[in-house]
Amino acid sequence: MVTGAAQGIGARVARRISAEGGTVVLADRADLVTAVADELSGETLPVLADLETWAGAQAVAEAALARYGRIDVLVNNVGGAIWFKPFTEFTPAQIDAEIRRSLMTTLYSCRAALPSMAARGHGVIVNVSSAATRGIHRIPYSAAKGGINAITASLALEYADAGIRVVATAPGGTEAPPRRISRGGSALETEQERAWFQAHIDQTVQSSLMKRYGTLDEQAAAIAFLASDEASYITGTVLPVAGGDLG
Repeated sequence: MVTGAAQGIGARVARRISAEGGTVVLADRADLVTAVADELSGETLPVLADLETWAGAQAVAEAALARYGRIDVLVNNVGGAIWFKPFTEFTPAQIDAEIRRSLMTTLYSCRAALPSMAARGHGVIVNVSSAATRGIHRIPYSAAKGGINAITASLALEYADAGIRVVATAPGGTEAPPRRISRGGSALETEQERAWFQAHIDQTVQSSLMKRYGTLDEQAAAIAFLASDEASYITGTVLPVAGGDLG
């Protein structure tokens, strides 16, 4: 089950897992996810849902269980900074929106998938965090991703006896095609807004030892590895995939 599967890292993860023979439930609130599912050669189930709500997360888990009877792997990929500017420029409503997008989606999806995994005594959760836990001009997003790291560590401890592994990747800057669906932030209309946005890009590149953005394939490879049996002795770990930036 891959959330945020309509584009970006989520879509690339879904494609890779499908190519390796996996059955993929693709969840997103954008109907583009149906087109992504249609492009895959294996068994797929696209589910439209707003994962910023408990009802949406529950609906995706229920759809997966109704069709396949189990959830082997949950990849929590929904998230992404909406605005890029100094913290004091964020309104309270924008702070709330960033936390809902990049923290609550993972909390709700974990809560929805865990009961069936625990009942079977087996499961893997791969959370997508970020190297931006140490970054500028996206502090609410950074806080949300710090929460993802805490969820990963604590759930791994709490559910190890139930046979569930919980791990995470922490992507750095990642090259991707232009977004077909906006994250909802306002356009960069002023010179100041464009400067703030560029500053976060410059910081991301400079923080990477390799001084470049990663690729979607590099991110998907790390996620697929952690989801696989090859990572069977790894849990509670956040793996930086950021060219040497530890976040």
